[in-house]
Amino acid sequence: MRFIIVTFISLLMSLSCKNEAEKQMDEDHGAAPKYVSFGKKITADDAEWAKSMLSYYHTLKVGDTMTSKFKATVSDVCQVKGCWMKLTLDDKSEVMVRFKDYGFFVPKTIKNKEVIVSGLAYIDELTVEDQRHYAEDAGQPSDEISRITEPKHIFAFEADGVLLKH
Repeated sequence: MRFIIVTFISLLMSLSCKNEAEKQMDEDHGAAPKYVSFGKKITADDAEWAKSMLSYYHTLKVGDTMTSKFKATVSDVCQVKGCWMKLTLDDKSEVMVRFKDYGFFVPKTIKNKEVIVSGLAYIDELTVEDQRHYAEDAGQPSDEISRITEPKHIFAFEADGVLLKH
């Protein structure tokens, strides 16, 4: 009798473990991606892809702004505080993202991670001083920093909310 009870309990436990493992696999494969939120709470719904965002940037002039939300890969991030990041738009273009009112930061370890940003897209003119400051924050060598000698126009974005994909 003891043998039957032990066998029955063992069978129930093995089936229970198997069902939990299968359930976890179903959740991992069929569920929507999970995100960590920074700044204003936003959703992943209706986010443009970075490449389509690039076409909008080509229509903007200095002083224009456009409310948007898009998803992209982080190509660089401030290594001092996480107070800015650069996102890849395509093989040649990226956008400099700063955070509204300096109100939140992102982790310094998110290079090559996918994010969704919501806020204002615009064209900005970076002074030589600002470019050098960002290069220092990114940890670039001093010889590269000294080669920065002219202001430049960049694709810019002021994010009020960021979702970092797990």
